[in-house]
Amino acid sequence: MLPDTPVPPYPEEFGLAYWMDRVMRKCEAALHDLAPESVHDLRVALRRCRSIADGYRTFDPDPSWKEMKKEGRILFRRLGDLRDTQVMLDWVGRLVIGPEATLRLVKAFLADREIQLKSIAYEALRKFNLDKWSTWRKQLPLRTHSVPMEGPAFQHLALERWHQARELHRQALRNRSQIAFHRLRIGLKKFRYTVENFLPQRHEQWGNDLRELQDLLGELHDLHVLWRTALGIGVLKDTEARSAWRTTIGDERERRLDEYHRRMVGGTSLWVTWRAGLPGPFELEAATISRLATWASFRDGDPDRTGRVTRLALQLYDGLRQEGLIASADPLGARLLLHTAALLHNTGSEDKKKRRKAPYRLIERLKPPLGLNAQDLQLAALAVRYHRGAFPSPAHKEFARLTESFRWVVVLTAGMLRLAAVFASAGSGSVRSLSVGRIQTAILVTADSYDESDPIVEKLAKARHLLESACRAPVLVRSSQIVKDA
Repeated sequence: MLPDTPVPPYPEEFGLAYWMDRVMRKCEAALHDLAPESVHDLRVALRRCRSIADGYRTFDPDPSWKEMKKEGRILFRRLGDLRDTQVMLDWVGRLVIGPEATLRLVKAFLADREIQLKSIAYEALRKFNLDKWSTWRKQLPLRTHSVPMEGPAFQHLALERWHQARELHRQALRNRSQIAFHRLRIGLKKFRYTVENFLPQRHEQWGNDLRELQDLLGELHDLHVLWRTALGIGVLKDTEARSAWRTTIGDERERRLDEYHRRMVGGTSLWVTWRAGLPGPFELEAATISRLATWASFRDGDPDRTGRVTRLALQLYDGLRQEGLIASADPLGARLLLHTAALLHNTGSEDKKKRRKAPYRLIERLKPPLGLNAQDLQLAALAVRYHRGAFPSPAHKEFARLTESFRWVVVLTAGMLRLAAVFASAGSGSVRSLSVGRIQTAILVTADSYDESDPIVEKLAKARHLLESACRAPVLVRSSQIVKDA
């Protein structure tokens, strides 16, 4: 189900529709002329469409995203070798490398290869399915309205890719190998595209730096490809020629590495600037929750009810915590686990026969977003599994594998979620808030707008069991009006 979310008015070049239209226009231009500029422009448009698809596929399971990305990838790759060859021809024209005879041989080889690759590219262009592309052009931009640009979900995605790129940066500086810098180039590219496509306000500030750094790392790659090409065609057998090429390309490479180091190392590096513009440590939990909520919104048949369940479950947690009934739990980690389970508990199949296990299996397959780890998601998945139906049992192998403390966390989380879900299913006087208190050794849960003649009373009697087991105390449920009158 797609949430109805307004989209801020950003320039059209930030939209998927703009770039899908541009692909169709640039395909037509390339069929008439595969000059370097035409090839570059078409690849840029394809790359933008594919990177936008990557961003939305993080949340939206619609198969059209994958199909569009695959169709674009085939053409993009067919044009890749041609683009590399045209770039190398440009480098050979600009670099001064002796002897001249060797340079002429490289130019001749690249010129012949360009002709061959143009033939392959023309064939790929003719096979590119413009009819399918046009259909996706009508459908997919409508789905982008559900996740607002500059929103916390995309900020979280950008922060995740910042961390990934930063780690590749550390690895590249540690060993300085070509492979490491190539991986860094790809990681930084993913971060750049996320900012470029989904965080236009930040892109306005960071775009030039990101593009220039991408160019630096791209030129490192180009120089390496040129060197490997010259070696591969056997024109550097002469010692003088080989030495001249190694020296020239090595010098060009070092200049770019020095510039990268100047801008990206130290306390004033661009890494620090970018990190400061993304969710900080105290904002990470909220950003993680926003990303999970966005992911769930595409898979939840009743998001309004899920919102009520989530609100009531968190009120239960806060009340129990305040009463000192779950003091042994990590207050931040346990609350985040409950929040995660509540948001995801209604995802998956709408088939009632499969409803119990569908969310569990979906959560198990979900890649942990930044702020959660695999164990967190496993505990949340088990809590969702046990929030209805059968109670946790050592006979269930996934539950049996847990340590005693983690079993307790699952039982506690499932218990709060089970009780909140029953309250959320109340009749016309739906329960909007819960509070927790103590009556001697018992836990008193007070619910507003709760009618003790409501049919959910019987369900509540069963739903209390897990929470009672976790807290080792009986749970009493009362209407706020009855408590007030008393």
